[in-house]
Amino acid sequence: MAGLGNYEFHLGIAAISWVNDDIPGLGDHYSLDQILGEMREIGYEATEMGRTFPRNLEELKAILGKHEVTLASKFVGTQFSNLQHKEQEVRDFEEWVRFLKDMECEYVIVCEMGNSMHWDKDDPDKAKITAPSEAQWQSMVEGLNEAGHIAKKYGLELVYHPHAGTIVEQREDVDRLMAETDEDAVSLLYDTGHAFFGNYDPMDQLTRYYDRIKYVHYKDVREDIWNKTIKENLTFREAVLEGLFTVPGDGCIDFEPVLEELMKRGYRGWTVVEAEQDPDVAPPYKYAKMAKDHLDETMEKVQEKYGEKAGR
Repeated sequence: MAGLGNYEFHLGIAAISWVNDDIPGLGDHYSLDQILGEMREIGYEATEMGRTFPRNLEELKAILGKHEVTLASKFVGTQFSNLQHKEQEVRDFEEWVRFLKDMECEYVIVCEMGNSMHWDKDDPDKAKITAPSEAQWQSMVEGLNEAGHIAKKYGLELVYHPHAGTIVEQREDVDRLMAETDEDAVSLLYDTGHAFFGNYDPMDQLTRYYDRIKYVHYKDVREDIWNKTIKENLTFREAVLEGLFTVPGDGCIDFEPVLEELMKRGYRGWTVVEAEQDPDVAPPYKYAKMAKDHLDETMEKVQEKYGEKAGR
């Protein structure tokens, strides 16, 4: 049996488990001090910038430093598909890249929000995704390619995040985006939960696009809520509030083959737990620890399978 690769996982957790970015109002009673303190106590190394984080560089560095937590990245929503906003969107994107560069980040997470459900600037209350025109899709592709080269100019990697409720949600959307974007400019953020939501077997997406995957989100799915989502045609936000997403080990996704594949291929980079849940229903500390324990146990299981005890 072949051995494991020379992998080096760095495990973080997104603040969205405490304060939800997709659904404002959820978790607003959690202070950033409490969030970062609990992350570090459980054993996470890093987080992603959430909506309650200070945007002042010195303030952000100070509070992260206080808790010895690294900033891995930030989710940047773009609207490159909107011809009216595209030029301003590129300028705004570059500002965020400069910010992340100053925070010593190596990645910028990008998700296209034009024509999306809930986040489209021109229609924020829209209840469904609007299929983009060919011109809008090509504008998005061009914008992402340009943004990727801007990121590289500052020494960062653009990782695209396929996301439920957006125009890059389903398997065919992801495949088209990967086929039409410049592989030197646009990498892929592999999110197990959003792959599942988009009818993409998580292992299939991982093996198909491994060479373009530069960043990983661990997210699990509750199968009973998924069945309800399909049956009742729930929107992304409705599904989240019903409890669709959860942390690794609490849903139907098998993380052992996922971790084994990453370890065999020698993945080196961030792996971040990200589970959109209502913190009043799913206590953040409890679920963050559940995820950490499950991932640690799963890695040990894979190592034992190969008779190895490699470092993380």
